[in-house]
Amino acid sequence: MTLPSATRIYVMSMALRMCLAGAGACFGFVLGGWWGAGVGAGAVGLGAEGALILYRRRAVASLRAAGSRGEAEGAADAVLVGISLYKAAVFPLTPNGVSEEEQQARRTVAYRLAAHESLPRAVRVSAAAALEAIDEGPDAAHVRPAVEALTLTVYDCRAGR
Repeated sequence: MTLPSATRIYVMSMALRMCLAGAGACFGFVLGGWWGAGVGAGAVGLGAEGALILYRRRAVASLRAAGSRGEAEGAADAVLVGISLYKAAVFPLTPNGVSEEEQQARRTVAYRLAAHESLPRAVRVSAAAALEAIDEGPDAAHVRPAVEALTLTVYDCRAGR
């Protein structure tokens, strides 16, 4: 069973607090006996709590950013696959290899994927150009540069450039 990231972060931060408080207690005991152990554990525990509050905010923000970045990359990959399947339906390898219904279904899916709201603008523009080339292109050679440009745009999106 895999725990959610937020739960794992909470458990690790709690373990870190306990370890730091224990270390503060040991250090305080060496310096001042039982009274020093209490003061050392309290001081280090409060310091660790303050630091972890700041860390938790940054960790949650980075998790949210990673989630939205992953969604955009996944949507861009889905658009690339959908448009490639539509291109394969429009220009099949064998004559009459794809029915009109299948071609229309792939076209609908490709257009819906290209209009997804989480797509980066560059991918959306490149996908529109590729779809336009497929719809108006007389042959697959005319469409190839537009699909290659879409592929490069998707890879640039994934690389974070």
